[in-house]
Amino acid sequence: MSILNIMWAGGTAFASVQKVHQQVLGSVDCGATVHTWLLQGGAQAGDGALEWNLSSAQLKGRHFWKLLMPRMQARFRRALPEDVKVVLLDGIGVARVLLPVLKNLPEVRAVVLFHGMTRTRSSDRRLFAQFAESRLTVAAVSQTLADSLQRDLQRPVAVLRSAFDPGAFRAAMLAREQARAQLGLALDNAPVLGAVGRLVGSKGFSCLLEAFAGVITQRADARLVIVGEGSARADLEAQIERLGLRDKVFMPGHLAEAATLYRAFDWVAIPSSAEGLGLIVQEAVMAGVPVLTSELAVFREQLADAGWYAPSDDVDAWTHLLEQAFAAGPEAAAQAQLQALAPEQAWQDFTATARRLLSPR
Repeated sequence: MSILNIMWAGGTAFASVQKVHQQVLGSVDCGATVHTWLLQGGAQAGDGALEWNLSSAQLKGRHFWKLLMPRMQARFRRALPEDVKVVLLDGIGVARVLLPVLKNLPEVRAVVLFHGMTRTRSSDRRLFAQFAESRLTVAAVSQTLADSLQRDLQRPVAVLRSAFDPGAFRAAMLAREQARAQLGLALDNAPVLGAVGRLVGSKGFSCLLEAFAGVITQRADARLVIVGEGSARADLEAQIERLGLRDKVFMPGHLAEAATLYRAFDWVAIPSSAEGLGLIVQEAVMAGVPVLTSELAVFREQLADAGWYAPSDDVDAWTHLLEQAFAAGPEAAAQAQLQALAPEQAWQDFTATARRLLSPR
């Protein structure tokens, strides 16, 4: 048998989603062959994915493309592996395109995995309702997201809280000095605040810059490193200039090895206004680096009272949170957050759930 993994897109902007699917598929323990389709974008070298190179307009059936949707779906039907038993679909966009293809294939079971908050339509509920629960499983990467989807879709939603193998993850970590050297940071005891994510508005980096500018007067030696790339780069660079932070803030762009560099930081800031789970929380805490996060339910779900929180887009609150963090030091917070996250148990739960979801039944 084979499992078909269908992603909306490749590329760095979707790296976190790809990482989750890789973890899910890597947990399968049934000797199945895994195939991957990318509907948009290119695959990484060596991935072996089938690239469809379709536009958003084609996939969403916009304008005259709506008339050609049946033809595109027929192409998908012909390309399905003959022995496919389970299809893993990346979110609502892929589900809208592929579920109609799978509807008349009773031997194939579908799993739709949601990674973040999304707007569902009444047509989505009708589409999902065409499948019995035995043929279609809806899953979400956090309990918070699952609760929201269950209300919207009016069907059960399984929780597959994303997790990493703690042993393998920590083994890949660079030591503090190596990580700082990799990022071009001075090898001293100056506090370094890290942030990792796409440079887009919802990640809250503009608020973080304003807050960091507010604390730099008391901690002139502090540095901020924002790892990632995106459409907001130019605006953030202009903000750095306006705030006089050119020598205090570094944006090295997207780094494929970012997950190995967390120990360069004393704290990691996650000021997002919305997240499905926030893999950065898990990565940083497993690396022994505590996180400062927005006051979001999905972060409290993971860290409970061990978290350090501030409302998203509240510069004053984030300034105060940074002041507290720099004054307290990271050691006690790192230990408390590691205990709350319980990564070993989380990994066991994740692998067991992933295997159950992808079993042919």
